[in-house]
Amino acid sequence: MSTSKTALQQLLFELAGILPADTAPLFSMTRMVKLEANEIYIREGATTRRLAFIEQGIMRAYAIKTNGDEATLFLRWEEQFIASHDAIIHRKPSRFIYRALEPVTLLEIDYDVLEAVLKTHPEYEPLRNFVLMRMLSESLQMIESFVTLSPEERYLNLLTGRFDLVNRVPDKYIASMLGITPVSLSRIRKRLHTKGKG
Repeated sequence: MSTSKTALQQLLFELAGILPADTAPLFSMTRMVKLEANEIYIREGATTRRLAFIEQGIMRAYAIKTNGDEATLFLRWEEQFIASHDAIIHRKPSRFIYRALEPVTLLEIDYDVLEAVLKTHPEYEPLRNFVLMRMLSESLQMIESFVTLSPEERYLNLLTGRFDLVNRVPDKYIASMLGITPVSLSRIRKRLHTKGKG
């Protein structure tokens, strides 16, 4: 059994109480996908309904604005799920580009295949609900942070959750995800560094 399947089974058990033996039908529909650094996983305008669990690496979802600037929607990393919510939920072409920032290993399932299986095996519906609720929760946390936290607090939250990302992700992408400029991010870091010395 691959390490990604083991990690996902452990996650499903810990957070949703789903026993590893009960995930066999789910994993029979999955495939391993490896991406090179900078390789696109889902293109803007794509309608393919891919749902994936990240075993290794970091993915970035972003849009290209009319002025040519890129706006980072989110970053996803190990033991998180990634999918185009446009395609999965709304059945519309993806408005965003999903790209690997470093070599990435994914455990992928075709969402249309999953839905077809659920019609004959409704007992596995909790698996789908868990994945969708997990993705929704991550998105809501990001939205709430913009409403309730300052950019500095959002940055500190990122450091607390995944300190290693600072060394793995270019500053411009971290700044874009936090809703600030790279210059503002640099100022925040200098302030925090000064506080640390005080």
